[in-house]
Amino acid sequence: MTTTASHRVVIVGAGFGGLEATFGLKGAPVSVTLIDRRNHHLFQPLLYQVATASLATSEIAWPIRYLLRDRPDVTTLFATVSGVDAKARQVLLEDGDTLPYDTLILATGARHAYFGHDEWEPFAPGLKTLEDATTLRRRILVAFERAERETDPQRRAALLTFVIVGAGPTGVELAGTIAELAQDTLPPDFRNIDTHKTRVMLIEAGPRVLAGFADELSAYAQAALEKIGVEVVLGKAVTECSAEGVVYGGERLQSRTLIWAAGVRASPAAEWLGVAADRAGRLQVLPDLTVPGHPDIFAVGDTIVVAGPDGSPVPGIAPAAKQQGRHVAATIKARLQGGAATPFHYKHAGSLAQIGKRQAVIDFGRIKLRGTLAWWIWGVAHIYFLIGLRNRLSVALSWLWNHARDQRGARLITQGSSKVGR
Repeated sequence: MTTTASHRVVIVGAGFGGLEATFGLKGAPVSVTLIDRRNHHLFQPLLYQVATASLATSEIAWPIRYLLRDRPDVTTLFATVSGVDAKARQVLLEDGDTLPYDTLILATGARHAYFGHDEWEPFAPGLKTLEDATTLRRRILVAFERAERETDPQRRAALLTFVIVGAGPTGVELAGTIAELAQDTLPPDFRNIDTHKTRVMLIEAGPRVLAGFADELSAYAQAALEKIGVEVVLGKAVTECSAEGVVYGGERLQSRTLIWAAGVRASPAAEWLGVAADRAGRLQVLPDLTVPGHPDIFAVGDTIVVAGPDGSPVPGIAPAAKQQGRHVAATIKARLQGGAATPFHYKHAGSLAQIGKRQAVIDFGRIKLRGTLAWWIWGVAHIYFLIGLRNRLSVALSWLWNHARDQRGARLITQGSSKVGR
C-alpha cells in the first residue's frame, strides 16, 4: 500500500459502518470517496417511529454532504453501484462510469427478504429506508381514513386489522406503537369508527418473540404487548400474503395492511466479487474484515457475517457496524504506516427494544432490565446516538409531547394516494 495522500479509499454505503469508517480516516494520508444511492444518512433504529407517525423524516436523517462539509479529503458521490471489478480495482456505477480505488470498503447494507416469495412485497412492505417508512405511514393512516367511510362491517374490520409478520425488535416495536396509536392517539379524531376495536396481529413462526433476548425478557415483552391489545401468534409461519390479507398456520385473516419484519437479505456484494456468502447473502469475511482473496477490500455491517467472541455471528445492529467501521479505518491507517492487520473484536453493548409507551426490555448480558426504567434507558441511548444537538432536542421534545398528550404530530399522509395498499 502506498503512503502518500494519493492513496484512494472508496467507501460504498453511508450507513453506520461506512460513515464511521469515513470519520475514522480523518487525518490519514488518503483521499476518500463515499458513494451512496441516497443523499442522506439514516438512523435506522428509529425508522419505525416515522412509519407510525411519531417522528418526522428530518428528525432521523441527515444529508451526507452536510455531515462531511468540513472534510476536504472526502468526496461524496450520489450514485448507484452496480458491481466491482476487483482485478482492475474499479467500482462500477449504474450509469456506466467507473471509479478506481486502492482500498475498497463495502458497507452496502441489507434489504428485507421474503424467503423465496418476492411476490409478497407489494402487499407486505418491509422497513429499511425512509421511503419504506413513509409508505407504511401512508398505508396505516389511510386504512383508518377508509374505515371511517366504509359501511360494510366486514370490509371495515379488514381495514382496522393490522398484521406484522416477524417478532424481532422491529416487529415488536411496530406492533406496540400501532396498538397505542389506535388506543390512545386516534380515538378523539374519528366519528364513525371506534379505533379501540383495531386488531394488531403479530405473527411469528418461532416459539417466542424477541428470540435474541433472554427467555424472561421475551416472556415479559409478550405479556406487555398483549396487555396493550396486540394479539401475538407464535409457532405459525405465514404461507400467503395478498391484497386481501394473510394465511398463517392454515388460517386466513382478512387485513388490508400487512407489514413484513421477518427477515433480511444482504446486498449483492458477494455476487459482485464472486465470493462465498451465507444463506442471507452476507459476505463471509476474514477476522480482519477483509474479503477472502482480496486484501484490498474490506466489508462491514449488514453486508457481512463474522464470528463474535463467543463464536456466534456478530448481530446486524448499528453498534456492531460502527465498531467494524472504526476497526477498518484503524487497519488502513496501520497498513499505511507499515503495521500488521489485527482481527476485529466485537464488544456487545446490549440489546434494546421498546414495547410501548414507558415499556422496554434491555439485555446487557448479566444485567437485564424491563419496564419503565428500561424505557428511559432506551430513550436516552437512542437520543445520545443521534447526530447533532438540534435533532436530539427535537426527538426528545417529540417524545415528551407524544407521551404526555398522546399526540403524534407526524400524522401526514404523503405521496398523494388515498388507496389502501397502493
